[in-house]
Amino acid sequence: MSASMSLSLCSSIHGAAAGKKLVSFCGFSMEKTPEDGQRKRKQMMKAVLCCRISDHLISKRSLLLSLVGPAPLFIANPPAFSAERPQFRELEGSGGLKAIDIREGSGRVPQAGDKVAIHYYARLAAKQGWRFDSTYDHKDNMGAPEPFVFVVGSGTVIEGLDKAVQSMKEGGVRRVIIPPQQGYQNTVQEPIPPNVFDRQRLYTTIFNPTRLANGEGSTLGTLIFDIELLKIRSNN
Repeated sequence: MSASMSLSLCSSIHGAAAGKKLVSFCGFSMEKTPEDGQRKRKQMMKAVLCCRISDHLISKRSLLLSLVGPAPLFIANPPAFSAERPQFRELEGSGGLKAIDIREGSGRVPQAGDKVAIHYYARLAAKQGWRFDSTYDHKDNMGAPEPFVFVVGSGTVIEGLDKAVQSMKEGGVRRVIIPPQQGYQNTVQEPIPPNVFDRQRLYTTIFNPTRLANGEGSTLGTLIFDIELLKIRSNN
């Protein structure tokens, strides 16, 4: 609201008698005489400022309420599935793999010898969860993300990844924590990061002789994979 609008709405002269004017301004009644004119003007200016600040705060509060109004609906009525968070569980017969199924999938489970296509995000538990590889960074000739393909049980990939996929259903998404003994044991096991700098950093971290001698192997070699099982092709 402008100062002129505030003044026209808030002030009115009701009458005059004996050189005095009774002024109603923002709810305050004041006598205006030549002797105290300066003091009254100061009071009026303060009142104008008060009204303008009040109008500004009210309009600002209305705007904020319009923006955050729907938020309490989410707090008061949370989705039923959010009441309990899924927990990591140890995969049966995996030798220590811990997994959480983000999406179970509806297809079949792969068998030894089947060829599978997966997407993954691969990170180190150390180095603040540094991501050292992702199939979404691998592009085909058309520029689309290229899945990683391997044969289940062939021994070409790290053991933890192989075992994690063996109990997944086609279409499923799983996060798995791979302990060092089922992670990289050498530099020829797949998946191998295609970026030379990422590859070098990965291997110098996992196979750091000084830190391994200090007993840090259980920390350095722990991997976290987010896996999506896209397709299973039977070996038959």
